[in-house]
Amino acid sequence: MEKMEEVRKEDSKTVKIVFVSLLLDLLAFTMILPLFPALLEHYQQLDDGNGLYSKILNSIQAVSIFIHAPAKESSVLFGGFLGSMYSFLQFLGSPIIGALSDVYGRKPMMILCLIGIAISYLLWAMSKSFAIFIIARFVGGISKGNISLSMAILSDVTSAATRGKAMALVGIAFSVGFVLGPMIGALFAKYSMGHREGQWYAYPALFAFALAVSDLLYFSLYYKESLPKKLRAKSITSGISSAFTYINPVDLFQFNGVSSLNRNELQQLRTLGRSYFLYLFIYSGLEFTLTFLTHYSFGFTRMQQGWMFLGIGLTMAILQGSWVRKIPPHKTKFFTELGLWLIIPSFVCIAIAKEVFMLYFGVFLFAVSTAIVVTCMMTLVTRIGPENQKGSITGIFRSLGALARACGPIVASLAFWSLGSRTSYLVGAVALVFPPLILKSIKC
Repeated sequence: MEKMEEVRKEDSKTVKIVFVSLLLDLLAFTMILPLFPALLEHYQQLDDGNGLYSKILNSIQAVSIFIHAPAKESSVLFGGFLGSMYSFLQFLGSPIIGALSDVYGRKPMMILCLIGIAISYLLWAMSKSFAIFIIARFVGGISKGNISLSMAILSDVTSAATRGKAMALVGIAFSVGFVLGPMIGALFAKYSMGHREGQWYAYPALFAFALAVSDLLYFSLYYKESLPKKLRAKSITSGISSAFTYINPVDLFQFNGVSSLNRNELQQLRTLGRSYFLYLFIYSGLEFTLTFLTHYSFGFTRMQQGWMFLGIGLTMAILQGSWVRKIPPHKTKFFTELGLWLIIPSFVCIAIAKEVFMLYFGVFLFAVSTAIVVTCMMTLVTRIGPENQKGSITGIFRSLGALARACGPIVASLAFWSLGSRTSYLVGAVALVFPPLILKSIKC
């Protein structure tokens, strides 16, 4: 009995370690969000005309003249490329890192990821050229398997009955990270502008590096391996083969990595997957281009960008903490559909906004929809299939989300640049009619 009590305490300690580690990581990760437009303009000004930024920009401007796209918004394409590259690398790397952790243990692979993330922030701080900044984002993206590893660790140390509470802590870490991180980045940028104009980004980058190093040291010192050797996969070949199921889009949309499902359950998952992917694909496009819209159309400073993200994060945290988590099971599908419908007027309001009030109203609807949809959608997903397949099912949904986020920013940025923000968001609003209609066709 005493041994069981010790195990429970150790498992509870592991959950807290994962929470703190994720919080440190997300604070560092979100710091760059309000800085992207100004950061890309900085590299444009820094380029001597012969660098990578200028070479890409010259090609973009040639096309801009042909299609009459506004030259001043060219940086949104750079941002879209970087955002999609980062998410795509995460989409590719996370399942493979997870498969390696099944063979070699969670701790060594997590430490490897955290080292890579820390190096990416250090490269960002030292990036005196656009090429080095791209390398920094590449290293950060391929190292971002720590999120999926955190989920795997929580699965190791929790039972079906206690896993929900552990996952709720993960949601809190994300909410706090997205509330405080952008504001910290904006504050550091504002402070550094008066002291080191040429490399103002070095201050937030170095602070992100300090957070990443703290995360690495904390995890290395306090985390004890949660996957015993006797439970590890014997062969790396089978693990990697399984990982490719989470990378191949055909397998993802067909849920081929899940077994023991009847025909109705499989059809429900495929329908939910299509609705979720389409929603997140369009959603992530607005999410990423929003800072460029407020920068170009409303002249937002970095601090104003930070305040906007603070408002979004607080709205989500308040709703998720007080109301969304208390939605009755029989009402989950209703509120999922409601959240999917709410994103449509959000896109319309932001598209037609000429004054800040209309913009903020659209952003508020955006935050409300976000708070409802992702949480409720994942709740619907976890109700389908046997208990021993929940990990595979949620893993496929995470991969679908990562794939959507890998495609969304670059497509939205291309539309933003060539068609303008108003047309892009209005087209997005029309396309967003389909996710709730798709979801309505199933009973769950």
